[in-house]
Amino acid sequence: MRLVIQRVSHAQVSIADNIVGSIGKGLLVLVGIGDGDTTLDAEWLTNKLCNMRIFADAGGLMNLSIKDIGGDILLVSQFTLYASTKKGNRPSFIEAAKPETAIPLYEKLIAFISADLGKPISIGRFGADMQVSLVNDGPVTIIVDSNSKE
Repeated sequence: MRLVIQRVSHAQVSIADNIVGSIGKGLLVLVGIGDGDTTLDAEWLTNKLCNMRIFADAGGLMNLSIKDIGGDILLVSQFTLYASTKKGNRPSFIEAAKPETAIPLYEKLIAFISADLGKPISIGRFGADMQVSLVNDGPVTIIVDSNSKE
């Protein structure tokens, strides 16, 4: 499972010109679910995401987590995070989990993050054609992969 985490001052996701999720200060998180990912990956990433210290403290150092600042999370599924560009010019998505596997893991990830934060999170709609807009704060963008555990 892969996350692209962006610290934002504002983010929203729309479907057919209707806003379905919106946050102020917090994290926009794009999530890709790969073949072989399990609930353990979702649990590990939840812990990493909710405790990652990427917000500035009073001294300007990145010492605060999303929980420390009471920020929000907008989680958006994005299977293209598993694009393979090894051959040719057209990406292959064969490593992305099929919807019957990915949807339940996506829903578990939502539940795990909400429970860790102690509040609901905003989400996109799995498999929908979505438009995501954001103001990246910093900019700060971090990629975390549960298969690398770096």
